[in-house]
Amino acid sequence: MPNLHPLRPELQLLPAGSDETGAPLYRLYDPAIHRFYQITWPTFEILSRWQNWLDADAIISAVNQETTLEISQDDIQAIQRFLVTHNLARIQSPQHTDYFTQVNKHQQKKGIAWLIKNYLFFRVPLIKPEPILKFLLPFFNHLLTPAAGKILIALTLIALYLISRQWEQFTHTFSHYTNWQGIVALGGALLFAKIFHEFGHALTAYKYGCRVPTMGVAVMVLVPVLFTDTNDAWRLSNSKQRFHIAAAGIAAELTLAVLASIAWYFLPEGPFKACAFLLATSTWLITIAINASPFMRFDGYFLLADYLNTPNLHERSFAVALWWLREKLFAFNEPIPEQLSPSRKRFFIAFATATLLYRALLFLGIAFLVYGVFFKLLGIVLMLVELGWFIAYPVKKEVAQWWQRRKQIKFNSATARTAVLACLLCSIFIIPWQGRMSAPAVVMAEQAQGIYNRFPAQVMQINVNEGDWVNAGQTLVLLVNPKLTFNLQQAQVQEQNLRWQLNQQGFASELFAAGPALQQHWQAAAARVLALQEQINQLTITAPISGRLVAKNNSLVNGAWLAQSEQLFYIANQQGLKGEAYLTENDARRVHAHQSTTNPSIRFIANQPGLAAVNCQWQELENQNTHKLQQPLLASTYGGPIAVQTQAATNPNEAPALIPNTSQFRLRFTACAADQANNLSQEIAGVIWFNTQPQNLIQKALRQMVAVWVRESGF
Repeated sequence: MPNLHPLRPELQLLPAGSDETGAPLYRLYDPAIHRFYQITWPTFEILSRWQNWLDADAIISAVNQETTLEISQDDIQAIQRFLVTHNLARIQSPQHTDYFTQVNKHQQKKGIAWLIKNYLFFRVPLIKPEPILKFLLPFFNHLLTPAAGKILIALTLIALYLISRQWEQFTHTFSHYTNWQGIVALGGALLFAKIFHEFGHALTAYKYGCRVPTMGVAVMVLVPVLFTDTNDAWRLSNSKQRFHIAAAGIAAELTLAVLASIAWYFLPEGPFKACAFLLATSTWLITIAINASPFMRFDGYFLLADYLNTPNLHERSFAVALWWLREKLFAFNEPIPEQLSPSRKRFFIAFATATLLYRALLFLGIAFLVYGVFFKLLGIVLMLVELGWFIAYPVKKEVAQWWQRRKQIKFNSATARTAVLACLLCSIFIIPWQGRMSAPAVVMAEQAQGIYNRFPAQVMQINVNEGDWVNAGQTLVLLVNPKLTFNLQQAQVQEQNLRWQLNQQGFASELFAAGPALQQHWQAAAARVLALQEQINQLTITAPISGRLVAKNNSLVNGAWLAQSEQLFYIANQQGLKGEAYLTENDARRVHAHQSTTNPSIRFIANQPGLAAVNCQWQELENQNTHKLQQPLLASTYGGPIAVQTQAATNPNEAPALIPNTSQFRLRFTACAADQANNLSQEIAGVIWFNTQPQNLIQKALRQMVAVWVRESGF
């Protein structure tokens, strides 16, 4: 083996506790880039003798004689590669200079790669906080005590109890902050909480003697977050101290949230109570939802890593999980990246899997958020960058590794299982097996109608009961509106007065001077009398169709007041059922292609338990998309599956229009099983199923992607 390269003289070896087996751990500190490398006991023993010998055989002999370890040339070569790769050795030969030059060129990103990297993440240091920390530390020392922790726990229980006593008021306060002023105020409260959070980290680290060189803003996917450089905490060999530093931010925010929650309960209505509410809610939610999560490199991750005494938890768990995946798929029979106990190995694999799933969902959400923030075309481009960099690129990288090592793949039980699984997946995506289709639908009686009152009114007389059979035109209930009655009486008096003046116009000079205008005034008064009389006539509610009165408003009792447009009855002629369903654009295209040969039979399954499935007959699929959803039961605003936006009606007596967010095509079906009509007391929402043109999943995905691209890019 050639001579060893000497270590850089400024490197430091520091103790770092012990691993799960009790073996001591150490850290190698590179002050030039402020980076720490955790090393094992054998590596420490080798490096502690490295500078003295610079000879592999001498180091092996010394370690094997002076310790209980047994090392070999392979261990020395592995450490030599580690030192060279991370630029921890002094190398002066021209060959190694060329090597590092090539590495530097490879690491420098240019063009699109540089833009993507700096768009996704960059840091902006703002202050050097140590003078501020030196001033604040005497006040902070009193908070970092066991007594202060017990007080915080007691205050947390008190805060939760007080909020529970006014839970309705607390939750409904959110509605006051849905405008832009509320969003700005919430952003200010969140900024204050985050500053409090970062100073919790910084003060705790400074208390334990660590350097805190900078505090600033890190921008991750255009989202600014504050950061504090506490990397010097890795100097600490006491894991509890590192744990305190990692937990200090969450503890600071929780303290702020607890105090703000208690203040909100006791403060009177006003700006101070509003500030307390914003601080309480923003800190509670952000701390629990983001900072405490171990799946991103936030506080929860470092807390878990310190608790397990496992630095670089993400990288190490990913390495073990990839090794496990490759072994399950191809059985390379490679050694595990690091020796672990069976329980720790299972934890690493499960943790890596959960982290990948969490990040996939998070980055997908961020991608859609980025799309929504910018104009459509740029939003789509940035969304594709997000999906490509965080989701597609790691998958491509791993598949490329499989391809490079394809010569190592031998036929065995693992590869046979992988081949069968790959064939099944290909079959699922390629074979057009999706021949059944579903769509949200509503079923109703063949002849059915809801009856509403058009004006606020008082109930005077009820002539029917729920379950009665009524004939068309039969009087159901008599209502009265005193205001309309008074207006009618006034209008009648005015009309009679104008009619008398019109009759006397030829006998009185002052009336004759009014000319044709008097005639016009009388006609207007007479028209008003007729209009008011028509409105009063509408207070006599009659049955529009013959049928059974299957539903009656519970508030419909003599003397009760009814609001405008309140449903009074629901009448159904229970001789059969009909329904409407709504299909997406892609589903409607498939149906039109299949409909040229046959109209499929339809099976309706109600959402309401206890109702059997109903067979129906196809009637019509409209060629034009629906501009307004006619079935409120299916609208998202009423808990339905179709996403809609409400649009105010031009007529105040009409309900707001329901505008679908995506194209929806209405499908009408009829001739449903009549034996189910007797169980139908109102419109029932559900799902229809029917057979249509089969397609594979790849076709479906490509069509949806093209449709979204064309629609959203504005082409």
